[in-house]
This record gives sequence, structure tokens and C-alpha cells, in this order.
Amino acid sequence: MEYGLIMFRTFFIYLIIILVFRLMGKREIGQISVVDFVVSIMIAELAVISIESPEKPMIHSLVGIGILLIAQIVFAYVSLKSERLREIIDGKPSVIIDRGKIDEIEMKKQKYNFSDLLIQLREKGVSKVSDVEFAILEPSGKLSVIRKEDDDEVGESTLYPLPLILDGKIQQQHLNRFGKTELWLRQELKKIGYKDLKKISFCSLEADGIFFVDSKDE
Repeated sequence: MEYGLIMFRTFFIYLIIILVFRLMGKREIGQISVVDFVVSIMIAELAVISIESPEKPMIHSLVGIGILLIAQIVFAYVSLKSERLREIIDGKPSVIIDRGKIDEIEMKKQKYNFSDLLIQLREKGVSKVSDVEFAILEPSGKLSVIRKEDDDEVGESTLYPLPLILDGKIQQQHLNRFGKTELWLRQELKKIGYKDLKKISFCSLEADGIFFVDSKDE
């Protein structure tokens, strides 16, 4: 009887966990941040307790999993509205190599050493640091690498991989890295018909010097 109960609980918890992660969204599978990792560990622990302790009511574990699910959904929704909270929960990307120059100060802030950098560059198929235009350490811990262009005619139009506007808010720290001002950004966007920056959900500068702009859905 006990073995049958364990089998039932295992299969039932298996279905519950699949449902929970589906409700949390695809980012839980494709992008594991620190918070996502912690939640996954806690859900796994609650599942193990329910399976290994058949004498305990399964509802205890289900309540715990339900609370984690609700908390994660609420945080995900609130973080969509609040950039500050999004940075606290998910973290933010860090530019490790900026236009071919290694930012050692940022590396120290992220507790990221040169061995880590070289390992992740090799994983991306990059053998020389000099081949890298930008390297960005994502909140998930992965390193995104953008190689230098083959020709030297890129100049000021070199692709800047970080957004200049997110959710209607100017990303001042990204503008500073790019060597531009908020006034310059407003003037350039006004030239192409975007007067109200609050209506822009995403804006970046492409490699050809043209802005990519996505307006908020009405």
C-alpha cells in the first residue's frame, strides 16, 4: 500500500510541477536567474518531502508550492511595471568588454575574474580577446559576445548592444557608456517622428547607425 501511495504521489507531484513551471512562464526554463534557481530548489525540496514522507498530508507540500507560484507570478508582474524592482529581482547585465576594452572595475564588482572571462570566451569560439567588440555578462551568468567587424568602416555606428530606452525610460548609464546625452537621444528620435519617449517600449542603435524603435502596445 505504501509503495502504491509513493507512486501515486510521485506521478501527481510530477504533473503539478510541470503545471507550475508552465504557469511561471517560459523564462523559467530558458533563463535561470538566481531567483529562479532558488524557487526551483524550494519546489524540488517540497516535492521530495511529499514523496519521501507518505505519512504527512500532501496538502502541506502543495500549499507551499502554491505560495511559491503565486509569489513568483506577482513578482514577475510587478517587475514588468518597475525597472528598479526588476533589477533587484533579476539583476542587470554588466558590460565586461566595451568596444574592445576590458572593464576591470566592473569585473571586480561582479566578482568575475580573467579565468572566467577566458573560459566563457572559448566556449563562444573566441580565442583572442582582441577579436571582441562587446562582452556582456547577463543576469543569468552567461556571457554574450559580439565580435569586431571585419572592416574598419563602422566608426561611430558600431552596434551598441544595450537598450537606450526601456519601458519608456531612458537608460542613462547606457547612454553614458555610448558617450551620448539624453538631449542627443531626444533630438535624434524626434527627427524620425518619436516625440514622446514614454510611448517607446524599446529603443536601441543598430550597427548601421539606424535606431530600432518599438512603440508600446495601445
